[in-house]
Amino acid sequence: MKEVLKYLKANQDRFLEELYEYLRFASVSAQPQHKPDLEQCAGWLVRHCKKIGMTARLVATNGHPIVVARTPRSEHSRRPHFIVYGHYDVQPVEPLDLWISPPFEPRKKGRQIFARGSTDNKGQNFAHLKAVEAYLKTNTPLPCDLTFVLEGEEEVGSAHLDSFLKKHRRELACRAVVVSDTGIPDLDHPALTCALRGIIAFEITLFGPARDLHSGGFGGAVENPAMALARLLATVRDDHGKILIPGFYDGAQALTRLERRQSARYPLSDAHLKKMLGVTRLFGEPGYTATERRSVRPTFEINGLTSGYQGEGTKTIVPAWARAKITCRLVPGQKPDQIRKVVLRHLKKNCPDTVRMEIEAGHGADAYLVQPDSPTAQAALRALEMAFHRKPILLREGGSIPIVNQFKKCLGADSLLLGLGLPDDNAHSPNEKFDLDCFEKGQVMSAHLWQELGAL
Repeated sequence: MKEVLKYLKANQDRFLEELYEYLRFASVSAQPQHKPDLEQCAGWLVRHCKKIGMTARLVATNGHPIVVARTPRSEHSRRPHFIVYGHYDVQPVEPLDLWISPPFEPRKKGRQIFARGSTDNKGQNFAHLKAVEAYLKTNTPLPCDLTFVLEGEEEVGSAHLDSFLKKHRRELACRAVVVSDTGIPDLDHPALTCALRGIIAFEITLFGPARDLHSGGFGGAVENPAMALARLLATVRDDHGKILIPGFYDGAQALTRLERRQSARYPLSDAHLKKMLGVTRLFGEPGYTATERRSVRPTFEINGLTSGYQGEGTKTIVPAWARAKITCRLVPGQKPDQIRKVVLRHLKKNCPDTVRMEIEAGHGADAYLVQPDSPTAQAALRALEMAFHRKPILLREGGSIPIVNQFKKCLGADSLLLGLGLPDDNAHSPNEKFDLDCFEKGQVMSAHLWQELGAL
């Protein structure tokens, strides 16, 4: 390990220049015009993995290709096998006018790198690649075999990952999957994420008159779909944030005492959270802290509302329709299909008969929970402590990473969620950034992790 850590320390300037190259690809999976950028980015990754001593190839899918890279191994290796998962696709950059610098021209300010994809997820998966490079270039034996799976569709639902896993199940059979696509509270509190929320998504449209109507001529005689939608959505929760849909909380697992103690260690105070988010007051379900509300409780969220005239000035109409985009975050113990059923039942029951409702179902995913006292989880905690020189904490995170359930179903492998992002890294937002201390400590954590996992 001494030579590995020495190599990492000596090559940080070069690593940063290589990360810049990686970040310059406009690999936006949601926008068809960026398909060539995604292909070029995937090709760059294959060449880079080969350059550092791995075997690598592109696996074609009906969407964007998956990069598969493997550390050198004998044909009948008896070493334990682990997968490192990441993604090279990124979120759209809009609204572009809110970026301080061009999103695909990396800008360094102090210890921060600003670029789209810097924290989500290029910087995080690149830290693991650099750790492996340090082993290979110093001829230090890896105590385990590693396969990197870097996909190009995570930001659009990983539609082709499931078929890839099934087709390559024998090659990918592993003890666990390492995923660095989450976060830590700060550099003094490295964390293992032991649970993620699940999700259901759908879209409601209420139809009223056959066309937009003059509000002076017809207002008051026909139902306004925008008003009907507002009233319908208002039936969903009370003034304190508790969801009023019958059966919505069915199956939701209560926090254990250990998790409550770990939640109390989370360093982000309510005052800091308010300042960071730009709100005057926090809100949420009584009986839970702000940290718990945003990570361990189910939610019903309106993601978008659309109806009527949206341009400058006034247009006096009764709109023909109104639409809302909805997601519900779910917690371990809840079943997405069942929760979707009770939510839609409530909406249909409370929808006024003066409008017609259509509901378009979106994606869904189970919540995820890994036991923090498992041998692999304990190995990950030790690696975190050696890299950050701080006692790590256990986290439940509010987001959803559907692929971890796919790994569990297809490969029977749990995922170790070892995030390197910070709360203010602006993932999915303008001015996304990645902290260089997280980048460097992530490399050291990864280097120690293979020792700890290999010893199992």
